[in-house]
Amino acid sequence: MLSVETHEAQPWPGTLDWEARAGEAAAAALALTPFAGLADAAPLVEIAIRLTDDAEVHSLNRDFRGKDKPTNVLSFPQVQEDLLVSLANSDDGEILLGDIVLARETCAREAEEKGIKLEDHATHLIVHGTLHLVGYDHMDDASAAAMEALEVKALASLGIANPYADQD
Repeated sequence: MLSVETHEAQPWPGTLDWEARAGEAAAAALALTPFAGLADAAPLVEIAIRLTDDAEVHSLNRDFRGKDKPTNVLSFPQVQEDLLVSLANSDDGEILLGDIVLARETCAREAEEKGIKLEDHATHLIVHGTLHLVGYDHMDDASAAAMEALEVKALASLGIANPYADQD
C-alpha cells in the first residue's frame, strides 16, 4: 500500500490540502511506471514529502549534490534501482521509497514566471520527484523525453495542463 506523508516545514500559501495533493500526484506518477504494483503491495510503501524554503533546499543541494544554490525539487531515493522490482513481493512491514523536498520561494517564482498556479507547479514537481524515486532521470535527451511524457500523462490524469507545451 502506498502512503505519502507530507511535512510542511515552512508555511506554504493557500488552503490546499497538500497531503492529499501530494498523495494524488505520487500515485498518478507511480501508476504509469513498471512499479505501479507498489501502490497495492503488501508492505507499506512510503514516500515522504517535505515542503520547505529555499534556504533548506539550498543547504541540501550543496551538501548532497555539490550545487551551491537552491533548486525547485530534490529527490532522495532510499531503494536501489535494481531492488525496486522485488519490493512488491517483500515481506517487510514498511519500505521507505524515498524523500522529495520542495522549495517554496523557487516554486512560487517559477509558477509566476510560467503563469500557472503554485499548486499545479508543485504537483508537477512531486510527480517529477516520484519518478526519480523509481529510477527515472533526464540525463540525456531520450531519458528526458521519456520522463517528460510520463509527467504529462500523470498531470493530465489530475486535470493539469502539459507543463512543457510552451517549450516546444
